[in-house]
Amino acid sequence: MALASVNLNTLYAAFGSSAQGIDVASAVSQIINADRVIEQQWQSQQQTIAQQTAALNQLSSQTSSLANALNALQDPLGALMASQISSTQPSIVTASAVAGTAAGTHVVDVQNLATTASWYSDAVATADTAFTPGTFDLTVGSGNSQTTTTIDLGDGINTPNDLVNYINGLNLGVTASAVTDANGVRVALVSNSSGSAGDFSLQPSGTTSQNLFTRAATGTNASLTVDGVPISTATNTVTGVINGVTLNLNGQAPGTDVVLTIGADTGTAEQAVNAFVTAYNSLVSSLNSQFAYNAGSQSAGPLSGDTTVRLLQSSLLAAPSYSTTSGSIATLRALGITMNDDGTLSVDSTALEAALQNNSSAVQQFFQGTASNGFAAGLLTNLNSFTDSTDGSFTVDLKSLSNENNDLQDHINSYEDYLSTVQTNLTNEYNQANITLLQLPQTLKQIQAMLGNNTSS
Repeated sequence: MALASVNLNTLYAAFGSSAQGIDVASAVSQIINADRVIEQQWQSQQQTIAQQTAALNQLSSQTSSLANALNALQDPLGALMASQISSTQPSIVTASAVAGTAAGTHVVDVQNLATTASWYSDAVATADTAFTPGTFDLTVGSGNSQTTTTIDLGDGINTPNDLVNYINGLNLGVTASAVTDANGVRVALVSNSSGSAGDFSLQPSGTTSQNLFTRAATGTNASLTVDGVPISTATNTVTGVINGVTLNLNGQAPGTDVVLTIGADTGTAEQAVNAFVTAYNSLVSSLNSQFAYNAGSQSAGPLSGDTTVRLLQSSLLAAPSYSTTSGSIATLRALGITMNDDGTLSVDSTALEAALQNNSSAVQQFFQGTASNGFAAGLLTNLNSFTDSTDGSFTVDLKSLSNENNDLQDHINSYEDYLSTVQTNLTNEYNQANITLLQLPQTLKQIQAMLGNNTSS
């Protein structure tokens, strides 16, 4: 019996006399966390995949930017073909030209500008003050297209606001508005189109004798000569007279010859070439960073082992050595573009500007040839093998990483379901054990009493 008493006291001492029991949540958590080691490995793999995906997306975006810059150079109506026009009298005439417009000079003489017809009414005190009743004819157009609309003031159309709303509701090609000044409120009417075809008139009709409206301007066509050819146009923006050129008539000066000189826009072309170099350098620098060893982390970039990235780097580093057999400009070096030790490019602005100014057609030929004899087309073909949305290397790699990540997530989700079941079972078992342990002190006392032992035994 003494042995039994000693054993029970030993158990009591082991679990403590404070009757606090077991911390069930902590005990179960320790077991579950120990079982999560493999899940943590999967999550670590997911983090690596996330880094690789982010890096690939960045490289893909930079590759697309480079492709866009090359497309701008390759475009037969793009930056390399841009034209600019200078004017000896910008206050009279300026002009713009579409890409590829033939170089040359043209002489323009502006006799008069196109004007827009307008009328205004007599003034009344406020916008809600009634006009004197009367009838007026509003006539627009000319010849067979002429239409006349009779306006009856005093028959529901009384005030300036009434008249404005009524005329605008007719959609006759004339816009009405109320204008207020120190004299009161007038109704102003302006044609929606300039030139003689947009002219209109307002005259009293019927028994009305008072002329309520006064003409402010007559709609007339612009009159000019271009290289001696007389031109009449309804607007001050003239197209079609010189192929590819838009003339902007800013003032009239009869007898004054304005000389327009059309030439290559070397500034726009230079910007396009520099944009290509910038995009190229950005991509090369990002590729280089994937293979640079970091002594602190003792590792390279997340894509240092990716074959696609290595192939893209090799393709780009080979591009500056491209040489064509046609044209007087055969290499990037002839444009003042050279490669640095890290694979990036540098531009000699003086050499580039000289090539664009003195031999723009050869520059165009260098960039805009076919895939076999054009720099831009050849490099674009290589880049497309990486960026193609269906079977490009970036697309394939990103899809593979996504599938791998989804598989890992499926494993994690399944394992979490398993751990949830284990956690529930362990919690039930430990709760039951805890109840028993909490009851143990009282049970020991009862046993002691049954054995006849006192507290000092």
